Amino acid sequence: MVSFLQKLQTLQCGQKRKGWTHIQCIKQANPRTKDVDNIPSTWRAVSHPSGLKLRYAGKKCLTGFIITYFNVRGRCAAMRMLLADQGQTWKEVVVSMDEWSSGPLKSTCVFGQLPKFEDGDLVLYQSNAILRHLGRKFSLYGKDHRDAAIIDMLCDGVEDMRMKYVTLIYTNYENGKANFIKELPSWLRCFEKVLEKNGKGSEFIHGNQISFVDYSLFDVLLNLRLLDPSCLKEFPLLSGYVERMQSRPGLKSHLESKEFLQRPVNGNGKQ
Repeated sequence: MVSFLQKLQTLQCGQKRKGWTHIQCIKQANPRTKDVDNIPSTWRAVSHPSGLKLRYAGKKCLTGFIITYFNVRGRCAAMRMLLADQGQTWKEVVVSMDEWSSGPLKSTCVFGQLPKFEDGDLVLYQSNAILRHLGRKFSLYGKDHRDAAIIDMLCDGVEDMRMKYVTLIYTNYENGKANFIKELPSWLRCFEKVLEKNGKGSEFIHGNQISFVDYSLFDVLLNLRLLDPSCLKEFPLLSGYVERMQSRPGLKSHLESKEFLQRPVNGNGKQ
């Protein structure tokens, strides 16, 4: 039998059921207490004379999201995962290296870099700033200022690990790969310890609700597994974390999509 939460996840992923869509769903139900506790952050319980109802509280972008970037996963992988998992759609503007080096686009970018992200008339650059914006927009920033501060800290920690990976890929792949893999456990151990302190590794990187940093960490861990398939072998909590993340309906669909699978991980073909 399909559980109440599975029905919610189906609706949240944008699939139609009984005439409702993921943006405009008010579904009457009488869920068990544990189901109420585990309702995704984009759903809100609403009291009603006839019983408990759940209203989808996610925000639909009326003008659409636009990602302008190169034909790689790179710095946009985490934000694409977030959008897909939150049941959103977006438009991709793919920039070739010739267009980037000789066209006018680069001079219009605030820091001379991509990605460029458009949310209606709001234009943002810097991938982590974009993730933070989406975190606020979709209630993926914890429950209070304390949570937000810890999530920001973890985001910076993920960024440190990501930059070590990016530096290897683009500057020292052949000569530095062996030493990188040797040092990798010391970095992964930090996140294993964070998971252990948060529900003994049975939930997310912080708290009991997904946050924007989960998508960033998940993206980096997928890349590291491509580099060294055995890198998580001695980290059972991180291994379980990856399994839980990739089994989320919206993420699973995205990871199995042609767009994701055919897009190179990095711009130079190394991974």
